[in-house]
Amino acid sequence: MNIILGIIIVLGCVIGGFAIHGGNPMALMSPIEVLIICGASFGAMVIGNPLSVTMGVIKSAGALMTPSKFNKTFYLEILTLLYDILNKTRREGLMAIEGDIEEPDTSPLFANYPEILKDHHIVEFICDYLRIMVAGNMAPHELESLMEQELDGHHQEAAVIPGAIQNAADGLPGFGIVAAVLGVIITMGKIGGPPGEIGAAVAAALVGTLLGILFAYGFIAPFASYLGGKNRDESRAYECVKAVLVASMNGVPPQVAVEFGRKVLFHSVRPSFKELEEQYRASKK
Repeated sequence: MNIILGIIIVLGCVIGGFAIHGGNPMALMSPIEVLIICGASFGAMVIGNPLSVTMGVIKSAGALMTPSKFNKTFYLEILTLLYDILNKTRREGLMAIEGDIEEPDTSPLFANYPEILKDHHIVEFICDYLRIMVAGNMAPHELESLMEQELDGHHQEAAVIPGAIQNAADGLPGFGIVAAVLGVIITMGKIGGPPGEIGAAVAAALVGTLLGILFAYGFIAPFASYLGGKNRDESRAYECVKAVLVASMNGVPPQVAVEFGRKVLFHSVRPSFKELEEQYRASKK
C-alpha cells in the first residue's frame, strides 16, 4: 500500500506541478528515452552482477507489493514457541525435543504456530541450534560466536540485492544524460529546419535527463531502501532467537530467557510483557 501511495504522490507532484506551470504532460511521454535509460541501466546491472543476483532483483519486485511479515503478531508467535520449547526441555530434559527439531513439520509444538512454520529459514535456524544444545558439547559463548558468524553471513547475503538495485539507481542519472546527449546529436542534424521541429527535439533531449533523475530518486532508490528495511526486520527476528537460546544456554529460566529476545526487538513491533503473558495463557489452552 505504501509503495502505491508513494508512486501516486511522486507522479502527482511532478506531473501536476509541471501542468500547473502550463506544461503539456504529454511532452513528458517519451518511450524512446525510457528504453535507452532503463535498458542501459538494466544492462549495466547484468554486467556488474552474477546471474543469480539479477534474477533475485527481478523476483524482488513481488516483495515490493507485500508488507513485512515481521510484525507484532509474528513475534508473539515466535517468542511463545521458544518459551514452549524451553519449558519442555526444563521439565523433561533436552532429549525430549529431539523429535520436534528433527521433524518440525509434524511436531505438535511447531503445529501451534503456523506462521512460523511457513518461514522455513527461521525454523531451520531454530532447529539447528537446538540440535547443538541437545548434543551438549558446546559452551554458551561458543554457541553465541557461531550464531554471530552465521548471522553476519546472512546479513551480507541479504544486502546484495538491495545493493544491486541501489547501484542501478545511482547509474540512472548518468544514463539520463546519455539519452539527452543522443537527443542533442539528433537535434544538431535538424539545424536549419523548422524552429518548431528543433524545439521539439531539444525538449525530447531534456526529457531524457529528467527521466533519469526521476526514476533514480523517485522510484528505484526508494525501492532499494524498502527492501533493505524488510531485510533489517528479518535480521531482527534472527537476533531475537539468538538472544533467547543463548540466555537459555546460560541457565536462565524460560520465561526470563524469552525476555532477552523480547528486549532486542524494535519498539514498533515489540510485544508488551502483558501481551506475551496473555499469549502464554492462550497457547496453554
